[in-house]
Amino acid sequence: MEEKTQAEQAWEPNIVGFACNWCTYAGADLAGLSRMQYPPNVKLIRVPCSGRTNPQFVLRAFQKGADAVLVAGCHPGDCHYSTGNYFTRRRYLLMQRLLEYMGIDPRRFQARWISGSEAPKFRDVVTEMAAEVKALGPNNKLREEL
Repeated sequence: MEEKTQAEQAWEPNIVGFACNWCTYAGADLAGLSRMQYPPNVKLIRVPCSGRTNPQFVLRAFQKGADAVLVAGCHPGDCHYSTGNYFTRRRYLLMQRLLEYMGIDPRRFQARWISGSEAPKFRDVVTEMAAEVKALGPNNKLREEL
């Protein structure tokens, strides 16, 4: 029993982040260049725009073992493609409802607006999300057998 407790304590969440090339990815890059510390268990995937993150990508990430998914892009009104982040915002609401219907805690999917100059915000969002998901525990829904 004690071994399981130690294993649970050693468990780290696997978070997949879809980051807008123009804003969030630049913010993450700036966080790295500024040597800011944030959890290493976030795997970023650069996308041209947060609006280009297909909901199937999110579901596939959960199938492939993600414990949480972050979609991050430019602040509303600052999108380089004019309306991409508005699509993200609409999809985010629908996606959370769909995930909740499927039995996945909606806190495992988040959408955030982080600009290229907001490296501290990127660090804070990732750190908070990692802590929150760690408290939720591993995600076993939708997961394919590896």
